[in-house]
Order: sequence, then structure tokens, then C-alpha cells
Amino acid sequence: MRLSNCRSWGAPLALLLMPLLGQAGPASQQLPAATLAAHRDAPVANAAFAPGDDALPAPEFTGILRLRQTALETRPVLEKPVQEGRDARLFPGVALEFFTLDDRLVPVQCGEMIRESAAGKVASYWRVIPQVGRVWREKSDGDWSRAAFALMWVNDTENHAHQGLATFLYRAGEVSSLTVQMVQQTAPYLLGRHFVAWGVVPVELTAADQKELPALRAAARAELASRLPARPWSDLLQAVAPDTLEGFGGPLYPKWRVEAALLRKGTLYYQESATAYGPYPYPLEMRFGVRSVMKSVGVPLSLLRLAQVYGPWILTLKIGDYVAGLDPKWKRIRFIDAANMTSGFGGTGTLRTNPNDTFDGYLDGNYDAWYTAASHAEKVAQINANLRPYPWEPGTVMRYRDQDFYLAGAAIDAFLKSVRGPQADVWEMLKAEVFAPIGIHHAPTVRTREPGGHDGLAWFNAGYYPTLDDLGKIALLYQERGAHAGQQILNRQLTEELLAARDAIQKDGDGSVARLAPAEAGPATEFYKMGFHFIPYVGSASHRLQHLPTMSGSGENEVTLYPNGLVSIIIANAAQLPAGEKAKSDAGPQTIRAVDRLAPF
Repeated sequence: MRLSNCRSWGAPLALLLMPLLGQAGPASQQLPAATLAAHRDAPVANAAFAPGDDALPAPEFTGILRLRQTALETRPVLEKPVQEGRDARLFPGVALEFFTLDDRLVPVQCGEMIRESAAGKVASYWRVIPQVGRVWREKSDGDWSRAAFALMWVNDTENHAHQGLATFLYRAGEVSSLTVQMVQQTAPYLLGRHFVAWGVVPVELTAADQKELPALRAAARAELASRLPARPWSDLLQAVAPDTLEGFGGPLYPKWRVEAALLRKGTLYYQESATAYGPYPYPLEMRFGVRSVMKSVGVPLSLLRLAQVYGPWILTLKIGDYVAGLDPKWKRIRFIDAANMTSGFGGTGTLRTNPNDTFDGYLDGNYDAWYTAASHAEKVAQINANLRPYPWEPGTVMRYRDQDFYLAGAAIDAFLKSVRGPQADVWEMLKAEVFAPIGIHHAPTVRTREPGGHDGLAWFNAGYYPTLDDLGKIALLYQERGAHAGQQILNRQLTEELLAARDAIQKDGDGSVARLAPAEAGPATEFYKMGFHFIPYVGSASHRLQHLPTMSGSGENEVTLYPNGLVSIIIANAAQLPAGEKAKSDAGPQTIRAVDRLAPF
């Protein structure tokens, strides 16, 4: 068995419409042992899922927890809990294996999307991603010890992540039921609303293979050592002048913020953001549904890696030569055209291109039917049934189309199979040749669901579930022009050109009429290239207009790379907002200004 990509712990946001509970007292006060397995009317304070200052050392634990599918309570009640016959109120029936490493509780499947293996009459909507937690003892628990871990609910039809917590008691050969609560989330979509869930899940304990334990622990230590240095936000505030970082995280309103962090001089400084039940105790373990941030990861990293291995000509290959059954125009659409969302395909909306509206017709053409289509063949059928060629040539006009990135991923995967054999897989290539060298040991992502229940192609339009550490390492790889520890992983020249927005497409323009370079653009003009949005900003030190490479995903997720070497990460859940709510204030680019004050550029 392999260990996963495990990170450390700390805090996230406030779920609307619920009172904020502070962190108070030891876990046994919040969730006494005698009532831990009892039905509860609501979630408890998150303090129940982490050791307090007076916690005592706990004995080792190893074992497999076989969790029974269980109906949880939700608040508010879900209006459409069943999607495609799967119920979002059900905790899935799964088996999770754990071992201890000092005071850490480590899941063997940490960082993996675990599918339901013991469903009831109705399947659960969720898979789970277990992450690292803690073990400890409390005097009032007698001979029992406590274990808790971070737990993500994720889905294989969308990029929805619910960040939760789980805890149980253990002693020799025995465990209690598992108390769970899902207290935070990113990117709600099909379920249509923000919600919390909680309940008690029956558990059966079975023995794990003790022979594997030394290797698992050694791998765990190595993975934990490969994390970026991480410090709480308060450490950074103490190190800089007062008000320097005022507004960091804005203009997004704080109530929609799940997490915010700044990568500075190789250290990840993360904020403590509140949930409705107090600070989330393991913030660096959280995995997020970052939606279109995936567009800045899957396609560009695979193209830049393959350009390093085979040559830059990779970008000029045609989508239609590698994906069967498409409109003939795809025979003229290059990999780079799809990566720039300038395919000239997806003919919905208007034909007006000057000025151009990049989102014109984006969700038209029965978008949801395409998005929820399970298999690759079904997705291609939806594209053929609902989208048409535009009259303009590829490479000239940007129209935001998820289908471009999905097909780009499918084409790159087919190219890889053509040169490495049918067993090749582009996402596995990225994990082995890009992620592993920079210290990302697992990369859970959504794939197509093929006949027979098999996982198919990784979506390249969305679907990635990274941690803050993962996003920081990917951003650093770009900042270092594709090099890491003396190894050139990505093609250096193409990476430099990407960060400089060279040959980027003007979002509101028509490249067939006039091709404007960023240096020639006005102060409000945005550009796009290979999954990156280039945001205009005049630096306070240079007084020059600069275009900041930004990864952006629905719900106001943003990762921004700065010329001063810093990286800001904002994770949010500002999607499916209640009527009348706004995600942002009118204060302008507050996060960018804060980074500029910290290290003027």
C-alpha cells in the first residue's frame, strides 16, 4: 500500500445563517465519551476534533475502519438531495485504513478519492478523501483514547468539495462509532446550496497488515518532510509593518472565504478562517474543489512537460487528429488554440467580436447535459448535438468554453498513448513526471465514468482537489520557469513566454482584425493564455503596467503569481449565492495591493 500526499493542520471560514461557536475547552467537554455515539441535534464545536493544551499522549493505533452507509442530518434541508439516483444525505459505505505516526493519525488512503464499496439500496452521492489528523488522551475518558482526522466529501460528477471532521474513541481491539460533521465547502453546483451535515456512523474494526507498517511510517515521514514550511498568518503580521497586509483576501467578502494564504520566500503563511463551529483544526489538510483552476494545471503542465520531452511542436498538433467523432473544424484546431480557448468552436451566443464578450453563450447549448454526461462518448455526443463552428478562424477570438479544455485533455492523452502505448495516461504522467518531483504525492481529480464503472479520462476543464501546499508548489514551479532542484521539468522557453503573456489573446478583442500585445494595451485590458488570466496592475515600484498570471476558478478561487516572487491563494465558496448576496465589495484589487505593499514591484 502507498501513503498519500498528506499535509498539516490549522483552520477555515463561516457557514452562513448559523451562530459562530468559539473554540473552548478540551474535546471531552464538547463531545464527552459517554455521548459521542449518541444522536445529536446539531454539529458541535470543532474543538471536539483536535487535542487541547492539556491533552495526554495516546497509544499507537492501527486498523481498518469499515464504515456503514448512514443517513446524516443536513441544515438546511436539501431540496434536491438525489442526483442521478445517488443521495447526498448518505455518508458512503467505505473502508479506511489508519496507522499512527507519533501523535498523528495517518490514513493509508490519504489524498485519494475513495469510492463507496458497501452501498445500501441507494448509493451515496459522495466519495471521501481522508487526510491526516491526531491521536490523544483525556483524563475524563478513562482507558479510551481519542482519534480525529480531516475528511473531505467529494463527487465524481462535479468539482464540489465538502470539508469535514471525524472522530472516534479506541482502546485495545475496540473502537466507538465515528462522529462526523461536514462544516465547510467549496464550489456548490448541482446540489444548489451551501449546507452542513452531521451524524454518527457505525464502525466495524478489522486488523491491518502489521508487516507493512514500517514502510508506511517511513513513507509518511518522507512525505511530511517534503511539505512547504507553513506558518500561521499571525507570524507574518508580526514580521511586517502594521496595516501592510490590510485587505488581503479582498475584495471577496470574508464570509465567502474558505482559506487564504501567501507564499513568501518559500514559506506558506495561512490564515485562520472560521467555520460556523469555530476554527477548522486542520487547514493544511483541506482539499478544495477549485473548479477552473484546473485549467491552469492539467493542460499547461502537460503541454509544457511534453514540450520539454519531445519538443515545442507538441503545441501545434491538431485536436481532431487525436479525438474521433468531432466536427471537421477540429482538424484545424491546434492544441494551443484549445488551451487559449480560441478554438473557434462552440457556436452559441452572438457573433459579435468587437468588443468581444468571452462568456457570450458559455452556458448555452445544454451545458448541464454535457457537464453531467458520464462517459467520454456521451460528452462528445453532447458537443456534437449542441455546439457548432463559429465563422472565425482558430486562434483569433476567445470564447470561454469548458469543452475546449476537456477536448484538449482528451487529445493530449491520445497523443501520449500514440508515443508511449495504450497504457499511458496523461494525468498519471503528470503525477509521475511533474507532481512527484516537486513533492506532490497525490492528485485526486474527477474522471469520466465509463461503462462497467471504470474511471476514464481526467477532466482538464475542472475536477482537481488540491491542498494549499499543492497549489503553492505548482505556482512555485511556474515561478521557477519550470525548474525544480536543478531539474528542468517544463520547457523553460515556453514557460517564460507563458508568464510574460507573450502571444496571449486579448479577451475583449478580435485577433483576426488586430492582434494587441499586453505592452500595447490599456490599463483595464485583460489577456488569456494556456489557462491563465492575465490581470492588469500598475506596480508601485516600477510604475509600469504589468499583467499578473492568475489561476481562476468558479466561486472566486484565485491563485496569483507576482513579479516579486510571491504567490497569493484565495479559496472561496462564492457560488450559488442566496438571492441578493454579492461575492465581492467595490474596493478593487485589495489582495494585489497588499502584496504590492509587502514587496513593491
